[in-house]
Amino acid sequence: MEITTDLIKQLRDETGVSVMQCKKALEEAGGDVEKAKVILRKASSAVASKKADRELAAGTAAAYTHAGGSVVGAVVLACETDFVSKNEEFKRMAYDIAMHVAAMAPQFISKDDVSEADTAAAREVFAKEAASVPEHARANAVSGKLDQYLAEKVLMEQPFVKDQSMTVRQYIEQGVQKFGEKIQVVRMERLSVR
Repeated sequence: MEITTDLIKQLRDETGVSVMQCKKALEEAGGDVEKAKVILRKASSAVASKKADRELAAGTAAAYTHAGGSVVGAVVLACETDFVSKNEEFKRMAYDIAMHVAAMAPQFISKDDVSEADTAAAREVFAKEAASVPEHARANAVSGKLDQYLAEKVLMEQPFVKDQSMTVRQYIEQGVQKFGEKIQVVRMERLSVR
């Protein structure tokens, strides 16, 4: 399949990634836009891991109010430079994550924030639930339930509310690829009337 400028533009509009990266992904995918998106997502993860040890010196705070003012989600999204923090797309990213926090009510930002006491308490509950599972499979059942619990409670592991095909981590990794800087949620809050 021929890779046209219209196809490259379409992929760029959908992902926000640079024209050259879109062109390379389309070439690798043989012109298939969906395969190119998967290739770009994998590349985003690699780029993000290379930038993981960089220092965060700038950022933006965003809040989203939902349901007639009864729920508010707020985040502080950090980056490396003021240049990126003042970018409208970066601010929109922070707003989208705040919307996600309001909608999905995560309790922790990352798995690192989950205390050993929380993990032990959850593991104890899941061990009781798995008591009827054959003993040779019980440890796997408890581990699976714990992983599922963390995926529901940890912001970075939750499916992103605006695109269920990716997690919040993958959404941020796309931003790292797009802006060329380390990006991290450093704080989040969810306030609710009820």
